[in-house]
Amino acid sequence: MRRAAALTLMALAAAPSAHAACQGVIYLTFDTGSQSQAELIADTLNRHHIKATFFLANEKTVRGDDTLDPSWSAYWRARVAEGHAIGTHTWDHAVFVRDGADGTVVVKPGFGSQASRQVSWTPQQYCEQLKRVDQRFVQLTGKPLDPLWRAPAGRTSARLLAIGKACGYAHAGWAPAGFSGDELPSAAYPNAVLLQKMLRDLRGGDIVLIHMGIWSRKDPWAPANLEPLITGLERQGRCFATLREHPDYKP
Repeated sequence: MRRAAALTLMALAAAPSAHAACQGVIYLTFDTGSQSQAELIADTLNRHHIKATFFLANEKTVRGDDTLDPSWSAYWRARVAEGHAIGTHTWDHAVFVRDGADGTVVVKPGFGSQASRQVSWTPQQYCEQLKRVDQRFVQLTGKPLDPLWRAPAGRTSARLLAIGKACGYAHAGWAPAGFSGDELPSAAYPNAVLLQKMLRDLRGGDIVLIHMGIWSRKDPWAPANLEPLITGLERQGRCFATLREHPDYKP
């Protein structure tokens, strides 16, 4: 009995990790949006046993509510229970425009009282935007966010990155090959073309950007492409992980 147990332990110790056997790890990330694809994304990830990373802003959804309303509490609690990583995307989805005077940054919020206007925020005000998502997430799920953030549209400056770092969040962009194109007009960028490009160009270590629903795209990306992207990458021997396991963001 003891010999059998010892042999089992030796075999486990000698066995390579799941990622060691992979032909490169891919990091799927999802930014909030209209949320029209929220359930499809969750179901697809669960079916393939994939852990991903989500970045949350308080955006209007197809339900007529906002992504960080109490009505989304069960959805976000489920993602936490499944082991996904979750970061902040600024409360009002504020897109960086340029560095401002006296250490400020000029941004254009997509939502909230300052929506669609260019406004100057101090480092403290920008930090409050990052932390407000964190605070609401604790209210909704009982858990804090991972110390990760993504600037809306991926637009940053050295100053903005320093503001995020001082606030306690590491910025996570995406690889050029990881741009799903789901924000682009579907007439000019059909799903099949976008899928083929990603399957051809993605490499191990790449971070992929996907939205949880885009209002403007006529032919939504996720219903046609998410499952084929995952299965295609799996056939290439790729594995998947959250940004917690990425060498640049490990705790």
